[in-house]
Amino acid sequence: MAAAGLAQCLSHRLVPRTLQTWLLYRKDKPGCCRYYRAAICRKLKDPLAIEEVPSRPIQPDEVRVDVHFCGVNFADILTCRGRYQESPPLPFTPGIELAGQVMETGTNVSTVKEGDRVISVINFNTMAEQCIVDQKKLWQIPEGVSYQEAAALPVCYGTAILALEQRARTQPGETVLVTAAAGATGLALIDVASNILQAKVIAAAGSDEKCKLALQRGAKSAVNYSRGNMKEELKKLTGGQGVNVVIEAVGGDVCLAALHSLAWEGRMVVIGFAGGSILSIPSNLLLVKNTSVMGIYSTRYLKENFPLFSKYMSSILQYCQEGSIKPHIGRIFKLEEINEAFEHVTQRKTTGKVILSVK
Repeated sequence: MAAAGLAQCLSHRLVPRTLQTWLLYRKDKPGCCRYYRAAICRKLKDPLAIEEVPSRPIQPDEVRVDVHFCGVNFADILTCRGRYQESPPLPFTPGIELAGQVMETGTNVSTVKEGDRVISVINFNTMAEQCIVDQKKLWQIPEGVSYQEAAALPVCYGTAILALEQRARTQPGETVLVTAAAGATGLALIDVASNILQAKVIAAAGSDEKCKLALQRGAKSAVNYSRGNMKEELKKLTGGQGVNVVIEAVGGDVCLAALHSLAWEGRMVVIGFAGGSILSIPSNLLLVKNTSVMGIYSTRYLKENFPLFSKYMSSILQYCQEGSIKPHIGRIFKLEEINEAFEHVTQRKTTGKVILSVK
């Protein structure tokens, strides 16, 4: 009776077209009995849509995760604009990190079980109610760490610890300059450098308010690079000695000033270009003080050196459980507010990590 009544309403167009489409889309199809909401990019540079998509069966080594929170990263925005290093075929669901609960496991899965709380880092697909992940790309969330905190860890803290420890080889007592210091990764860098590696951090940010936040989060001093001479300020702060390590995320003139400010055998790690300008490195500067400039693409370690990446993920979760580090969450958006979240990050309105609440 109900089905017949619905069919009659549809045939007489008594149901709005958008609802017709939804009802037809929800109709069971062969091999598909469950649907979930996901953010979908159908055309590059266009706003994302929230659509209901069919679940697929999991493979023997895969795990279906019920996503609670997922991080919003600049990389997600670049991907949806076709400007990132890796571009999935259209249509696709963006998102590279999540925190959630195991719903279902494949027949070969031995690392997690149904009900376990986990985080993951993958190439795409996390901005959805469900996500299918290879079992080796899951790490269990320890007791005492919330889903929100866990969602803020993988990309930002993974980048921070890999940049500082693996690439720059930061030593206790060294001076570390962090640019874009009030952003999600900047605050993670301050947290790791100060509290894990016992380094002295100079924060560089684009406003007095952001500098103040960086100081509250552990930086010893701060420079507002939107006014004044950053190079001279850093010279004063270091007594003319320069900084041992720079983790650079802005580009352009800020990157050049930071490069000039390196100490003897100083190391610069480039992690991004938030200012939009990519500096052509004047290589003569590298010779004068035997300095080094290198880059980091942290999630590439998933492919090139997974054991190293996995070790650092486990360390980050342990540090968070111990209270040695604490992610700063700047804003939480709902999944259906994905476009507002992207705009918030793009316009650099936020301090700290932006995450999506999927529940």
